[in-house]
Amino acid sequence: MFAEDFHDMAKIAFIGLGVMGYPMAGHLKTKGGHEVTVYNRTFEKAEKWVAEFGGTAAKTPREAADGAEFVFCCVGNDNDLREVTIGEDGAFHSMKSGSIFIDNTTASAEVARELHAQAAEKGCGFIDAPVSGGQAGAENGMLTVMCGGEEAVFEKAKPVIGNFAKFAGLMGPSGAGQLTKMVNQICIAGLVQGLSEAIHFAKKADLDVPTVISAIRGGAAQSWQMENRWETMKDGKFDFGFAVDWMRKDLGICLKTANETGARLPVTALVDQFYAEVQAMGGQRWDTSSLIARLENAEKK
Repeated sequence: MFAEDFHDMAKIAFIGLGVMGYPMAGHLKTKGGHEVTVYNRTFEKAEKWVAEFGGTAAKTPREAADGAEFVFCCVGNDNDLREVTIGEDGAFHSMKSGSIFIDNTTASAEVARELHAQAAEKGCGFIDAPVSGGQAGAENGMLTVMCGGEEAVFEKAKPVIGNFAKFAGLMGPSGAGQLTKMVNQICIAGLVQGLSEAIHFAKKADLDVPTVISAIRGGAAQSWQMENRWETMKDGKFDFGFAVDWMRKDLGICLKTANETGARLPVTALVDQFYAEVQAMGGQRWDTSSLIARLENAEKK
């Protein structure tokens, strides 16, 4: 869907203009050509977005969602999500029957199912649609979007989601999008720890890290983390990317869900504790690749 498809223009609300939401909402305006109203807890951020992209800034989620066909949301956690949907000034209070709420927050499957049921009571659709691809993916409109909900609702929303996604797929019923995001974070936790240990080992063995990476990056050890993070990990640079604080939030959701389902996640639980050590080192806002700093910090003690 592009700006010239005027017959496809929709009235859209976007709630939450953080490092992900800000550019995602921007793509809905610039690439999609939609009429976009934004809400952010800090109103100045919403005003800044409007100055950059156009559209309208609302003072509450309820105001933003009034009359919207699609309401997108990208906030911090379950509590934030409940606040902007069913709270006193929540979006659900003004959403019209037939409209669709698309939640891009990484949250629990439990809250997704809860809000899905409440939206259905109002005659509205609800899709849990967490994203992967990081800040760069959001800025470039190349996110992976993992969705849970009814197929008919998803198909209606998919072209709009496509304005900021390289892939958007329906994983199953309500909650399945969040569960798929948990699978994603479990994979990342193990991969980053493995890469951290590998680079640390190569350094201690007096190998030339760039030479080693060039030898193994085309084989079975290859990963997105290796391609995009090995060099900054080698140099100890972490002031970018997906913050450790947010990864711990996500892994907490994974471990809680695993406990409820009977899944065993020994490596994930261990890496979660490693991230707690990184936080204690002052790395709360460092990129998740900072696991290597924990290994190198230990040898200095």
